[in-house]
Amino acid sequence: MIRLFFLLPILMCGFWWFYLEQKGFKAKDGIKGFAYILAFNAIILGFFLIMLYVTN
Repeated sequence: MIRLFFLLPILMCGFWWFYLEQKGFKAKDGIKGFAYILAFNAIILGFFLIMLYVTN
């Protein structure tokens, strides 16, 4: 499951980009949202890595 984790931020950023385009904004206008998405996914990845370390 961890090996497929890279798909989550790609999908979330894709949905965010689609939302911005539908509302008439450019991707540059939603840069803060992209940063939040990447930070959220980094935290989740860090949690999973710590859990792998703890349980092994």
